Amino acid sequence: MLRDRNALEEIEERTLAPYAMRSRASRGRRFPEPEHPMRTAFQRDRDRIIHSAAFRRLEYKTQVFVNHEGDYYRTRLTHTMEAAQITRTIARNLALNEHLAEAVVLAHDLGHTPFGHAGERVLNELMAPHGGFDHNAQSLRTVDWIEVRYPAFRGLNLSFEVREGIIKHSHFRDRPAAREFDFESYPCLEAQIVDLADEIAYLAHDVDDGVKAQMLTAADLEASELYREAAEMARKSAPEADARVLRYQTVNRMIDLMVNDLLRNIDATLARRGIGSVDDVRRAGATLSAFSPAMEPKVAGLRQIMRERLYRHYRVTRMTEKAGRVIEALFKAYMNEPRQIPEHILSRMERDGETLPRVVADYIAGMTDRFALDEYRKLFDPDERV
Repeated sequence: MLRDRNALEEIEERTLAPYAMRSRASRGRRFPEPEHPMRTAFQRDRDRIIHSAAFRRLEYKTQVFVNHEGDYYRTRLTHTMEAAQITRTIARNLALNEHLAEAVVLAHDLGHTPFGHAGERVLNELMAPHGGFDHNAQSLRTVDWIEVRYPAFRGLNLSFEVREGIIKHSHFRDRPAAREFDFESYPCLEAQIVDLADEIAYLAHDVDDGVKAQMLTAADLEASELYREAAEMARKSAPEADARVLRYQTVNRMIDLMVNDLLRNIDATLARRGIGSVDDVRRAGATLSAFSPAMEPKVAGLRQIMRERLYRHYRVTRMTEKAGRVIEALFKAYMNEPRQIPEHILSRMERDGETLPRVVADYIAGMTDRFALDEYRKLFDPDERV
C-alpha cells in the first residue's frame, strides 16, 4: 500500500502524543515551497541536512581525538549518528515526532569548527571584537545561508521548528540568534531531548575511546557510580567475556541506564505538570527534558571524571593546543591578506555585505581537520606547494 504525505500526516495524527509536533502544524519555511507529495515537512528537512556538504564534512572533524590520530576513534560524524540513534529511541518511546527530532540532532553540529571545542574556543576568542563565534549559531547560519543548493533561495530552507531546534535545543538565552524564534518560549519537546541525547552519546563513546586510547583506566572510571553500576551489570550478564567485550557491554549499559532514566523522568514530568499540547511545552518556563534527581549526580560525577582524566589528559591537551595555534595562524593570515581566501568565498563581502572577519570565520569553521592542516602547511611551509 502506497503512503503519500497526506497518509503519513494522518498516521501522525493518530499515533503521536498530544504534546508532539505534527508536520502539518509546522509554521512553514522562510521561502514558500510546494509540499512534497511523498514526504512530510520534517522528513524533507532531515533529508536536506543529510545531503548537505556540511554534513559530509563532519566525517573529518574532531570529536575528542584529531582525525589522523586513529581511524577507529569517533569523529564528529559518528558522534552525530550515535546521538541521532539515541534521539530517535527517546522520541519513539515518548510518541514524539521522530523525524523532527532526528532533523534537529543531525544538524546540531554542522557549524562546528575543525578540531572540536578547542577550535571553537580559539575562534570565539579571535571573533570577540566581531560578534563572537558559537557553533550552535553557526549551525543555523550554515543551513540558512552558507549552504547553496537551490536556485530560488540561499540555504536549505528548513522548517521553522527544525531551525528553532538547532539554535534552542540547549541553553539559548545568551544566543542573540535565538531572538528570531520567540525568545521567551521553549522549543518543541523534540528539540529539547536532543541536548541530553547528545550528552549521553558523547559521555558513553568518550569512555570507550578514552579506554581504547589508554588515556583512561578502569581505576579512573571506578570512581563513577554510573560506570560501576553499568560495569557490574555487564560482568553479571557475561562473566566469561574478555576485557574488550566487557568494555563494549559496559558502555551499552551506561547508555541504557541514562536513556531509561531520562524517558521515565520526562514522562513523569509531563504527567505531573499536565502537559497536553505543544503550546504547553513552549509555555512551561523550563526545559522538560532532564535526568531524575537520582541520576543527575551520577551523570555529573562521570562528566567530572571525564573532564579531569580525559579532556585534560596531556595528550589531548597537546592536540588541542596545537589545533588552537593552527586556527589562530589561519585566521590572522587571512585577515592580514584576504586575497589568500578563494575568490568565491571572499566575494561574499561585496555580494552579500558580509564583514571580512565573518567571512574568515565562516571559511575556517567549514574546514575539516585535514583541510585546515593542509592550509596551514600551504601558508607557512616554504616547501609546500600552494
